[in-house]
Amino acid sequence: MNQAFGLTQLWSQGDWVTRFVALLLLIMSLASWMVIITKALAIRRAASQAKAVESFWHGSDLADGLNKLGGETDNPFRQLAIEGREAAAHHRQQSSATKPQLHDTMDISDWITRCLRNSIDESIAKLQSGLAVLASVGSTAPFVGLFGTVWGIYHALLSIGMAGQASIDKVAGPIGEALIMTALGLAVAIPAVLGYNALVRANKGVTQKLNRFAHDLHAYYVTGARVGTGATANVTPLKKA
Repeated sequence: MNQAFGLTQLWSQGDWVTRFVALLLLIMSLASWMVIITKALAIRRAASQAKAVESFWHGSDLADGLNKLGGETDNPFRQLAIEGREAAAHHRQQSSATKPQLHDTMDISDWITRCLRNSIDESIAKLQSGLAVLASVGSTAPFVGLFGTVWGIYHALLSIGMAGQASIDKVAGPIGEALIMTALGLAVAIPAVLGYNALVRANKGVTQKLNRFAHDLHAYYVTGARVGTGATANVTPLKKA
């Protein structure tokens, strides 16, 4: 691109409004790419952790199964198993207590379901954190760029009017520089929209795996055995820890 009519010229000839819009678009772009990269890595890690779920059911006992899930504190599958274990143990202890609490009126199935659901909701909230940034950038960046274009054209026309020259060679440069702001807005918005859609789709996959694992955990903590299917007929029943 000719430096006479490029981004350098746009920055040097623009006023503080034009520069503010350009900086705002730059910040929005950096924020969206930061969210895309960090959330993509988190989803990739969660998908890798999900592969250890089947190994959990082949553990010799619950402690061994938890070890097979991994020791990461941010592992949603490990947290789900621990939450279910603590819910089952807590319900049994409170059921035999002399001073019952309100949740003691719930049976163990409902109590474990509630605790597992809370754990899943927390994991989903962590996975979805930052997506609002992508949604905001994707929806507002084109309009921010358009505002910069309108302001740039207005500023260019004022300069041309004051100079008293309206030939095509005098108009093309300033107007073209102003239109760059629209292109910058689209360049910021398109990756944010595509990244948002991809992350939402990937989050749904992780959520489905969490729900399936929670269903099996619920059956195990309530009945002492995983829900049996043809594919899991040889799963070793876990001993409660």
